[in-house]
Amino acid sequence: MILAPFGASLLVTIVVVTLLIPRLHRAGIVGKDMHKPGRPEVAEMGGLAIVAGTGVGISTALAMMSFFHVFQDASEVLLLAALATILLTALIGIVDDLLGMRQVVKAFLPAVAALPLVALRAGHTSLVIPFVGRIDFWIFYPLFLVPAGVMVAANAVNMLAGFNGMEAGMGLVAMGSLAVIAASIHATTALVILLAGAGALLGVLFFNWYPAKILVGDVGTLSIGALIATAVIVGNFETAGVIIIIPYAIDFLFKATHGFPKSFGELRNDGKLHCPENTPVGLGQFIMKITGGIKEWVLTSVLMGVELIFGMLAIAVYVWR
Repeated sequence: MILAPFGASLLVTIVVVTLLIPRLHRAGIVGKDMHKPGRPEVAEMGGLAIVAGTGVGISTALAMMSFFHVFQDASEVLLLAALATILLTALIGIVDDLLGMRQVVKAFLPAVAALPLVALRAGHTSLVIPFVGRIDFWIFYPLFLVPAGVMVAANAVNMLAGFNGMEAGMGLVAMGSLAVIAASIHATTALVILLAGAGALLGVLFFNWYPAKILVGDVGTLSIGALIATAVIVGNFETAGVIIIIPYAIDFLFKATHGFPKSFGELRNDGKLHCPENTPVGLGQFIMKITGGIKEWVLTSVLMGVELIFGMLAIAVYVWR
Protein backbone atom coordinates (compact mmCIF):
# COMPACT_ATOMS: atom_id res chain seq x y z
CA MET A 1 0.00 0.00 0.00
CA ILE A 2 2.95 2.32 0.51
CA LEU A 3 3.37 2.54 -3.27
CA ALA A 4 -0.26 3.58 -3.82
CA PRO A 5 0.62 7.29 -4.36
CA PHE A 6 3.15 6.23 -6.99
CA GLY A 7 0.71 3.90 -8.76
CA ALA A 8 -2.19 6.36 -8.68
CA SER A 9 0.00 9.15 -9.98
CA LEU A 10 1.44 6.98 -12.75
CA LEU A 11 -1.99 5.81 -13.93
CA VAL A 12 -3.58 9.27 -13.88
CA THR A 13 -0.63 10.85 -15.67
CA ILE A 14 -0.76 8.30 -18.50
CA VAL A 15 -4.51 8.85 -18.92
CA VAL A 16 -4.18 12.64 -18.84
CA VAL A 17 -1.31 12.71 -21.35
CA THR A 18 -3.26 10.44 -23.70
CA LEU A 19 -6.20 12.84 -23.53
CA LEU A 20 -4.05 15.97 -23.75
CA ILE A 21 -1.99 15.25 -26.87
CA PRO A 22 -4.77 15.49 -29.52
CA ARG A 23 -6.50 18.33 -27.69
CA LEU A 24 -3.32 20.40 -27.44
CA HIS A 25 -2.74 19.94 -31.17
CA ARG A 26 -6.29 21.07 -31.95
CA ALA A 27 -5.88 24.09 -29.69
CA GLY A 28 -2.59 25.03 -31.35
CA ILE A 29 -0.65 24.62 -28.10
CA VAL A 30 2.42 23.15 -29.72
CA GLY A 31 6.15 23.77 -29.72
CA LYS A 32 8.87 23.08 -32.25
CA ASP A 33 11.05 20.05 -31.58
CA MET A 34 14.31 21.89 -32.17
CA HIS A 35 16.52 18.84 -32.65
CA LYS A 36 14.59 17.01 -35.38
CA PRO A 37 14.77 17.46 -39.16
CA GLY A 38 12.29 20.16 -40.15
CA ARG A 39 11.61 21.02 -36.52
CA PRO A 40 8.17 19.35 -36.34
CA GLU A 41 5.46 20.69 -34.06
CA VAL A 42 4.84 18.66 -30.92
CA ALA A 43 2.12 19.06 -28.29
CA GLU A 44 3.35 21.23 -25.43
CA MET A 45 2.40 21.80 -21.78
CA GLY A 46 2.63 18.11 -20.92
CA GLY A 47 3.57 19.33 -17.47
CA LEU A 48 -0.17 19.67 -16.83
CA ALA A 49 -0.26 15.88 -16.61
CA ILE A 50 2.65 15.90 -14.14
CA VAL A 51 0.75 18.28 -11.88
CA ALA A 52 -2.49 16.30 -12.22
CA GLY A 53 -0.77 13.02 -11.46
CA THR A 54 1.12 14.43 -8.50
CA GLY A 55 -2.04 15.96 -7.10
CA VAL A 56 -3.91 12.67 -7.34
CA GLY A 57 -0.95 10.81 -5.83
CA ILE A 58 -0.79 13.11 -2.81
CA SER A 59 -4.59 13.03 -2.48
CA THR A 60 -4.46 9.22 -2.53
CA ALA A 61 -2.03 9.28 0.38
CA LEU A 62 -4.27 11.71 2.28
CA ALA A 63 -7.26 9.41 1.73
CA MET A 64 -5.27 6.41 2.92
CA MET A 65 -4.27 8.32 6.05
CA SER A 66 -7.92 9.11 6.78
CA PHE A 67 -9.54 5.78 5.97
CA PHE A 68 -6.85 3.11 6.34
CA HIS A 69 -4.41 4.71 8.82
CA VAL A 70 -1.48 4.37 6.44
CA PHE A 71 1.33 6.96 6.34
CA GLN A 72 0.46 7.94 9.91
CA ASP A 73 3.85 9.59 10.37
CA ALA A 74 3.08 12.02 7.55
CA SER A 75 1.61 15.46 8.16
CA GLU A 76 -1.67 16.19 6.37
CA VAL A 77 -1.12 19.93 6.79
CA LEU A 78 2.37 19.83 5.26
CA LEU A 79 1.15 17.63 2.40
CA LEU A 80 -1.56 20.17 1.58
CA ALA A 81 0.93 23.03 1.85
CA ALA A 82 3.33 21.18 -0.45
CA LEU A 83 0.54 20.57 -2.95
CA ALA A 84 -0.42 24.25 -2.80
CA THR A 85 3.17 25.28 -3.55
CA ILE A 86 3.37 22.86 -6.48
CA LEU A 87 0.05 24.11 -7.89
CA LEU A 88 1.06 27.77 -7.55
CA THR A 89 4.34 27.05 -9.32
CA ALA A 90 2.44 25.24 -12.06
CA LEU A 91 0.22 28.29 -12.46
CA ILE A 92 3.31 30.41 -13.12
CA GLY A 93 4.36 27.94 -15.80
CA ILE A 94 0.91 27.93 -17.39
CA VAL A 95 0.89 31.72 -17.66
CA ASP A 96 4.37 31.70 -19.17
CA ASP A 97 3.53 28.93 -21.66
CA LEU A 98 0.33 30.62 -22.84
CA LEU A 99 1.02 34.33 -22.50
CA GLY A 100 4.75 34.67 -22.08
CA MET A 101 6.51 36.34 -19.19
CA ARG A 102 9.62 38.44 -18.72
CA GLN A 103 12.52 36.20 -17.72
CA VAL A 104 13.33 38.16 -14.58
CA VAL A 105 9.70 38.00 -13.42
CA LYS A 106 9.47 34.27 -14.05
CA ALA A 107 12.73 33.74 -12.19
CA PHE A 108 11.49 35.31 -8.95
CA LEU A 109 7.81 34.26 -8.92
CA PRO A 110 8.45 30.69 -7.62
CA ALA A 111 9.54 32.31 -4.36
CA VAL A 112 5.97 33.60 -4.02
CA ALA A 113 4.67 30.08 -4.66
CA ALA A 114 6.53 28.96 -1.53
CA LEU A 115 4.24 31.06 0.71
CA PRO A 116 2.18 28.05 1.93
CA LEU A 117 5.41 26.47 3.23
CA VAL A 118 6.54 29.79 4.70
CA ALA A 119 3.21 30.28 6.48
CA LEU A 120 3.54 26.90 8.20
CA ARG A 121 7.25 27.34 8.94
CA ALA A 122 7.91 24.04 7.15
CA GLY A 123 11.24 22.38 7.81
CA HIS A 124 13.76 22.72 10.62
CA THR A 125 15.62 25.98 11.09
CA SER A 126 18.80 24.18 12.15
CA LEU A 127 20.98 22.93 9.28
CA VAL A 128 24.25 21.02 9.20
CA ILE A 129 26.71 22.87 6.95
CA PRO A 130 29.63 20.72 5.68
CA PHE A 131 32.97 21.68 7.26
CA VAL A 132 31.17 24.21 9.47
CA GLY A 133 28.74 22.28 11.63
CA ARG A 134 25.17 22.88 12.74
CA ILE A 135 23.79 26.41 12.35
CA ASP A 136 20.38 27.61 13.47
CA PHE A 137 19.05 30.09 10.92
CA TRP A 138 16.06 30.93 13.15
CA ILE A 139 13.43 33.07 11.43
CA PHE A 140 15.62 33.47 8.34
CA TYR A 141 15.03 29.82 7.38
CA PRO A 142 11.27 30.08 6.69
CA LEU A 143 11.37 33.68 5.51
CA PHE A 144 14.37 33.50 3.18
CA LEU A 145 15.82 30.01 2.72
CA VAL A 146 12.51 28.25 1.99
CA PRO A 147 11.39 30.65 -0.80
CA ALA A 148 14.96 30.77 -2.11
CA GLY A 149 15.08 26.97 -2.25
CA VAL A 150 11.87 26.71 -4.27
CA MET A 151 12.96 29.56 -6.56
CA VAL A 152 16.43 28.12 -7.21
CA ALA A 153 15.23 24.55 -7.83
CA ALA A 154 12.40 25.62 -10.15
CA ASN A 155 14.67 27.84 -12.23
CA ALA A 156 17.50 25.29 -12.32
CA VAL A 157 15.27 22.60 -13.82
CA ASN A 158 13.74 25.16 -16.18
CA MET A 159 17.18 26.05 -17.55
CA LEU A 160 18.52 22.52 -18.10
CA ALA A 161 15.88 21.56 -20.64
CA GLY A 162 15.19 21.32 -24.35
CA PHE A 163 16.00 17.70 -25.20
CA ASN A 164 13.50 14.85 -25.45
CA GLY A 165 13.07 13.11 -22.10
CA MET A 166 15.66 15.20 -20.27
CA GLU A 167 13.49 17.13 -17.82
CA ALA A 168 11.30 14.17 -16.88
CA GLY A 169 14.19 11.69 -16.93
CA MET A 170 16.57 13.69 -14.75
CA GLY A 171 13.71 14.64 -12.45
CA LEU A 172 12.73 10.98 -12.09
CA VAL A 173 16.30 10.03 -11.14
CA ALA A 174 16.48 12.92 -8.66
CA MET A 175 13.16 12.05 -7.02
CA GLY A 176 13.96 8.36 -6.92
CA SER A 177 17.25 9.07 -5.14
CA LEU A 178 15.60 11.44 -2.68
CA ALA A 179 12.83 8.88 -2.05
CA VAL A 180 15.45 6.35 -0.95
CA ILE A 181 16.81 8.93 1.49
CA ALA A 182 13.34 9.87 2.74
CA ALA A 183 12.51 6.21 3.37
CA SER A 184 15.81 5.58 5.15
CA ILE A 185 15.38 8.49 7.58
CA HIS A 186 11.60 7.96 7.96
CA ALA A 187 10.70 11.33 6.44
CA THR A 188 7.23 10.08 5.52
CA THR A 189 5.75 13.39 4.37
CA ALA A 190 8.60 13.93 1.93
CA LEU A 191 8.38 10.29 0.81
CA VAL A 192 4.72 10.71 -0.16
CA ILE A 193 5.52 13.82 -2.21
CA LEU A 194 8.42 12.08 -3.95
CA LEU A 195 6.47 8.89 -4.71
CA ALA A 196 3.64 10.93 -6.23
CA GLY A 197 6.09 13.04 -8.23
CA ALA A 198 8.09 10.04 -9.43
CA GLY A 199 4.95 8.27 -10.63
CA ALA A 200 3.91 11.35 -12.60
CA LEU A 201 7.34 11.75 -14.19
CA LEU A 202 7.51 8.09 -15.19
CA GLY A 203 4.05 8.40 -16.74
CA VAL A 204 4.94 11.46 -18.80
CA LEU A 205 8.34 10.00 -19.74
CA PHE A 206 6.62 7.27 -21.76
CA PHE A 207 5.41 10.02 -24.11
CA ASN A 208 8.26 12.52 -23.69
CA TRP A 209 11.08 10.09 -24.49
CA TYR A 210 12.73 10.30 -27.91
CA PRO A 211 10.99 10.88 -30.26
CA ALA A 212 8.74 12.95 -28.03
CA LYS A 213 4.99 13.01 -28.59
CA ILE A 214 4.61 15.78 -26.01
CA LEU A 215 6.87 18.41 -24.43
CA VAL A 216 6.53 19.29 -20.75
CA GLY A 217 6.74 23.08 -21.19
CA ASP A 218 7.49 25.58 -18.44
CA VAL A 219 4.54 24.28 -16.45
CA GLY A 220 6.43 20.98 -16.30
CA THR A 221 9.98 22.19 -15.65
CA LEU A 222 8.98 24.66 -12.94
CA SER A 223 6.74 22.08 -11.25
CA ILE A 224 9.50 19.46 -11.23
CA GLY A 225 11.83 21.89 -9.51
CA ALA A 226 9.15 22.86 -6.99
CA LEU A 227 8.47 19.19 -6.27
CA ILE A 228 12.13 18.53 -5.50
CA ALA A 229 12.51 21.63 -3.33
CA THR A 230 9.27 21.01 -1.43
CA ALA A 231 10.22 17.43 -0.59
CA VAL A 232 13.70 18.47 0.53
CA ILE A 233 12.29 21.21 2.77
CA VAL A 234 9.60 19.16 4.52
CA GLY A 235 11.95 16.17 4.76
CA ASN A 236 14.77 18.23 6.27
CA PHE A 237 17.47 16.74 4.03
CA GLU A 238 18.75 19.96 2.50
CA THR A 239 22.27 18.61 2.03
CA ALA A 240 20.88 15.94 -0.28
CA GLY A 241 18.98 18.62 -2.18
CA VAL A 242 22.17 20.59 -2.74
CA ILE A 243 23.99 17.47 -4.00
CA ILE A 244 21.11 16.51 -6.30
CA ILE A 245 21.01 19.96 -7.86
CA ILE A 246 24.76 20.07 -8.71
CA PRO A 247 24.35 19.08 -12.42
CA TYR A 248 21.79 21.86 -12.78
CA ALA A 249 24.16 24.27 -11.03
CA ILE A 250 26.93 23.37 -13.48
CA ASP A 251 24.59 24.13 -16.37
CA PHE A 252 23.66 27.43 -14.69
CA LEU A 253 27.33 28.41 -14.45
CA PHE A 254 27.88 27.64 -18.14
CA LYS A 255 24.92 29.81 -19.10
CA ALA A 256 25.62 32.60 -16.62
CA THR A 257 29.13 32.94 -18.04
CA HIS A 258 27.66 33.56 -21.50
CA GLY A 259 24.72 35.75 -20.52
CA PHE A 260 22.03 33.02 -20.47
CA PRO A 261 21.68 32.40 -24.22
CA LYS A 262 19.46 29.74 -25.79
CA SER A 263 21.29 26.41 -25.63
CA PHE A 264 20.51 24.18 -28.60
CA GLY A 265 22.51 21.60 -30.49
CA GLU A 266 23.23 21.58 -34.21
CA LEU A 267 21.68 18.57 -35.95
CA ARG A 268 23.96 17.39 -38.75
CA ASN A 269 23.68 14.80 -41.51
CA ASP A 270 25.08 12.07 -39.26
CA GLY A 271 21.92 12.35 -37.15
CA LYS A 272 23.91 13.57 -34.16
CA LEU A 273 23.74 16.79 -32.20
CA HIS A 274 26.93 18.82 -32.36
CA CYS A 275 28.04 21.80 -30.35
CA PRO A 276 27.98 24.95 -32.51
CA GLU A 277 31.41 26.24 -33.44
CA ASN A 278 31.47 28.70 -30.57
CA THR A 279 32.19 27.81 -26.93
CA PRO A 280 29.63 25.50 -25.22
CA VAL A 281 27.02 27.61 -23.44
CA GLY A 282 25.33 24.79 -21.49
CA LEU A 283 26.02 21.38 -19.99
CA GLY A 284 24.32 19.67 -22.93
CA GLN A 285 26.49 21.51 -25.45
CA PHE A 286 29.58 20.68 -23.38
CA ILE A 287 28.79 16.96 -23.67
CA MET A 288 28.24 17.42 -27.42
CA LYS A 289 31.66 19.06 -27.62
CA ILE A 290 33.65 16.42 -25.75
CA THR A 291 31.92 13.53 -27.57
CA GLY A 292 32.30 15.08 -31.02
CA GLY A 293 28.57 14.69 -31.61
CA ILE A 294 25.91 12.63 -29.86
CA LYS A 295 22.42 11.27 -30.53
CA GLU A 296 19.69 13.16 -28.69
CA TRP A 297 18.45 10.13 -26.75
CA VAL A 298 22.03 9.24 -25.81
CA LEU A 299 22.60 12.78 -24.56
CA THR A 300 19.52 12.50 -22.36
CA SER A 301 20.73 9.12 -21.09
CA VAL A 302 24.17 10.56 -20.28
CA LEU A 303 22.65 13.43 -18.33
CA MET A 304 20.39 11.02 -16.46
CA GLY A 305 23.52 9.01 -15.67
CA VAL A 306 25.26 12.13 -14.37
CA GLU A 307 22.23 12.86 -12.18
CA LEU A 308 22.28 9.26 -10.95
CA ILE A 309 25.91 9.64 -9.84
CA PHE A 310 25.00 12.63 -7.70
CA GLY A 311 21.87 10.84 -6.51
CA MET A 312 24.00 7.91 -5.32
CA LEU A 313 26.36 10.35 -3.62
CA ALA A 314 23.44 11.94 -1.78
CA ILE A 315 22.19 8.50 -0.72
CA ALA A 316 25.66 7.60 0.53
CA VAL A 317 25.83 10.76 2.63
CA TYR A 318 22.55 9.93 4.40
CA VAL A 319 22.28 6.15 4.39
CA TRP A 320 25.87 5.17 5.10
CA ARG A 321 26.99 8.04 7.30
